[in-house]
Amino acid sequence: MRTRLKILFGTGRIKNVTPILSVASEAYPLVKTGGLADVVGALPDALAPHGFETTTLLPGYAALADLVAEGEPVHHWADLFGSDARLVAARLGEHPLLILDAPALFQRPGGPYADPSGRDWDDNWRRFAALARAGAELAGGRIAGQRFALLHAHDWQAGLAPAYVRAFGQQAKTVMTVHNIAFQGRFDRAHFAALGLPDWMNSIHGVEYYDALGYLKAGLQAADAITTVSPTYAREIREPQFGMGLEGLIAARAASVSGIVNGIDPAVWSPASDPALPARYDAVTLDARAANRAAVEPNFGLASGSGPIFTVISRLTWQKGMDVLAAILDDLVATGARLALLGSGDRTLEDAFRAAADRHPGRIGVRIGYDERLSHLLQGGADAILIPSRFEPCGLTQLYGLAYGCVPVVARTGGLADTVIDANEAALAAGVATGIVHDGVTPESCLHAIARAVALYADAERWRQIQRNGMAADFSWDESGRRYADLYHSLLEQP
Repeated sequence: MRTRLKILFGTGRIKNVTPILSVASEAYPLVKTGGLADVVGALPDALAPHGFETTTLLPGYAALADLVAEGEPVHHWADLFGSDARLVAARLGEHPLLILDAPALFQRPGGPYADPSGRDWDDNWRRFAALARAGAELAGGRIAGQRFALLHAHDWQAGLAPAYVRAFGQQAKTVMTVHNIAFQGRFDRAHFAALGLPDWMNSIHGVEYYDALGYLKAGLQAADAITTVSPTYAREIREPQFGMGLEGLIAARAASVSGIVNGIDPAVWSPASDPALPARYDAVTLDARAANRAAVEPNFGLASGSGPIFTVISRLTWQKGMDVLAAILDDLVATGARLALLGSGDRTLEDAFRAAADRHPGRIGVRIGYDERLSHLLQGGADAILIPSRFEPCGLTQLYGLAYGCVPVVARTGGLADTVIDANEAALAAGVATGIVHDGVTPESCLHAIARAVALYADAERWRQIQRNGMAADFSWDESGRRYADLYHSLLEQP
């Protein structure tokens, strides 16, 4: 049954909207470790034109302490998984925000999921079960003054929310979005009794997963609809190579699975207005990028040169193909190119990139860590961005690259395949190429793609056309928001 609210706007006009609850572990700009935060932060604006008001439920991390202090308490649990907890109402931009203020669970040093040393918290099973339980109670109207027509859960941290909705017999429809199926939230099955779920869910039809608890698996099993963040990834995860053990469940629920490409927020990612860039520009004034390119060089200790500057803005992991890239850095330098890398991850890979920078001073620059402002500068000043991922559900850095004229050089997988048009001869002749796409993630395939990019860069007219084609592509949230809205409507029209 569809729930609608009446909202009074400043004009005095009454407009009906459908209330949606988005449950997630992070949302930009409040807390971010990756692309999940960008998506969750952008969805409320993307859905608003379609008649949906999105309330976002987040854990009360230390980074949200000021919002908690200024917010309005709307509910209290004396014992939520062993913790005293409150629900606090605040705002995320112009949109409603609910914060699960449970200091014993979330007010900790380190990141959202791990301690300062990078070790996952032992009680993550409890922390994110609490988030999911709170979301389900909200969706079911079990908290006075709060009721939602649909609950949208994001990744394993919210995976139990659809399971709780189903267990409680609630009417709210549920959507489970997989941002990366490799991260599944698997925990000891001994914790099941503490979850407060009915006994039948301690089985393959509920939370049980290879004799453990699977939070993402539970959401995939229980949700009314499943989405991934690109159409190609939605197909890929039905196969063992990409499904990470969940391919059978995804295949069984194929009729309920769809892929919706992420968008990017032009208010945050636009070279024409980006405050992080020394020189702003658009497709007509691409020459202004030269000033940004000049700013990249000292930031990464790069010597001036005529060859292209490649950039990497990434987690340094096997998934991202960073081991293969690290193995060919000497060959990359031999092409006349340079590399500016911003990222962190596997310690062995960090060391490999540092060693390459030591071998090639002035040709390879490495900054371990993440800096949002610097990532904008790299997109606005580097010539091409390398993304040799073995699998990539959607990817956002290639979308930023397209918008900024930083030509993507990507592996043909997931969202990378859906969003980048390879600069083969036919695409170049037709004037539609937006990047370089290679098959497979091997030293040979990656180096061949880099060599193609270097050769195209030497042809200034063709390179400029590829840049302009990418900048003309529309990867705003308009289309993605419409597709999510269509999905919501189809679910809410069901009995």
